[in-house]
Amino acid sequence: MKSIKTFIFSMALLTTVVSCDEHRDFPDTAMKPCHVLCTDGKVTTYETCKEQGKTPIAVVFNINQSEKMEGTGYAVFLHDLYPSAFADTISVKQNTSADVTAYDGNVNTYKMFTTKDVDSPLAESVFSVWTYGQSAYIPSVAQMRLLYESRCLINPIIIKCGGDPIPDTPDECWYWTSTEVEGQETVKAWLFSLGSGALQETPKDQAHKARPIITLYN
Repeated sequence: MKSIKTFIFSMALLTTVVSCDEHRDFPDTAMKPCHVLCTDGKVTTYETCKEQGKTPIAVVFNINQSEKMEGTGYAVFLHDLYPSAFADTISVKQNTSADVTAYDGNVNTYKMFTTKDVDSPLAESVFSVWTYGQSAYIPSVAQMRLLYESRCLINPIIIKCGGDPIPDTPDECWYWTSTEVEGQETVKAWLFSLGSGALQETPKDQAHKARPIITLYN
């Protein structure tokens, strides 16, 4: 009887080992650059988004790997904002950090919107893309640099989604950041070239386009 029990136990153990060693394909759900943010807040591949009948609104361009960044990643909206001024007057400091190394576009945009004695057509325009509850904002200089580094990778996905590809032509590549120029905060903010990665000090009352981004917490 003992030998029979030992045999049954041995077979059960062997079955367990075989089951554990059996190869299985599990879906890779980790968020990656080129994944898309859908209007329901889910982040997935473009193919899955379309298969499930969802609508993409932004494309993931960075996975955060620094303590200096909030959230788990950044996604760029599919379309540019119409050209508008950083401020309707150049006599007021709007209290952005003016730090070109800070990933603080969200806070900067809030300060642009809430500063007294000056209106920010640029900050006001970004609220128009909050249709689906996504907290969009104007990226800082540091965040624009991340977008610049990823532009060639994500442009094919932006095009698939029906969005505006990130341009590299000299006349189309300049975008507002949400970062004022240190020491000249009342007068100038930084424009960023998504064609070359260059910066340009620019009077805040000039109209230029912008490309909103969103912080992801998936």
